[in-house]
Amino acid sequence: MARIAQSEGRHLFGLDPAAYELGRPGHPDRVYEVLAEGCGLGACTHVLEVGPGTGQATRKLLEGGASPVVALEPDSALAAYLRQSFGEQVDVREVTLEDAELEANAFDLAVAASSFHWVDEARGLELVRSALRPGGWWAMWWTLFGVPGKPDAFITATSPLLDGLDASPSSGKEGRSAPVALDTEAWFAALAEVGLRGTAHEVVSWSASWDTAGIRALYGTFSPISRLEAERRDEILDAIAHIAEHEFGGHVDRALLTSIYTAQKPA
Repeated sequence: MARIAQSEGRHLFGLDPAAYELGRPGHPDRVYEVLAEGCGLGACTHVLEVGPGTGQATRKLLEGGASPVVALEPDSALAAYLRQSFGEQVDVREVTLEDAELEANAFDLAVAASSFHWVDEARGLELVRSALRPGGWWAMWWTLFGVPGKPDAFITATSPLLDGLDASPSSGKEGRSAPVALDTEAWFAALAEVGLRGTAHEVVSWSASWDTAGIRALYGTFSPISRLEAERRDEILDAIAHIAEHEFGGHVDRALLTSIYTAQKPA
């Protein structure tokens, strides 16, 4: 199975920002508790956000007191969506992390919400470390739709529709069986390699529910599907919606896991 190139994936999520906002469930409150209790998120915290998408995490960062927020979003449609949503509250820069011109030692906190698998890992972490002030914190997290190793009726019902599609980088690194979100050994090593310390990892179990339109929108945001030609994409999404409506009564409950990593730049 081939993997979707990072250069392509960075520009898939702006195809339909409204559907992304409808389908994606956001992130559990525990993530923001971790940021506030352990990473210093509070009034006037200077925050760098990598790959904000439609701003689901951005909104919670602002509610937590972050100001200013600098958001690096390489997709033009998503950058426009963010500017419309947040106005002058957020400094939206239409650029990848790798190409951004960031002041050194400028941010109290840097975050990536379900986006860092689209970044060159080693280069990206080096840039994050440089951008953080001494004592500043880095946090990255991903949400898994389903619990590995546990039965999920909706995955069972819909998996045949996805056979043969190319894989997102989030499915795991070359030669490793764990999805990126749960590859703790690799992430602890990578964070230590760039000089970030005090690395911690937490897995949050939660759940979400979708109606038929919502679950169709969610699957439309998955990169292996969103990159397809329109006819093939709609064929898969219509089949997923049919399963949701006729086999699940138009109401799909999913068990989710959010895996969050935090680490600190030495003071």
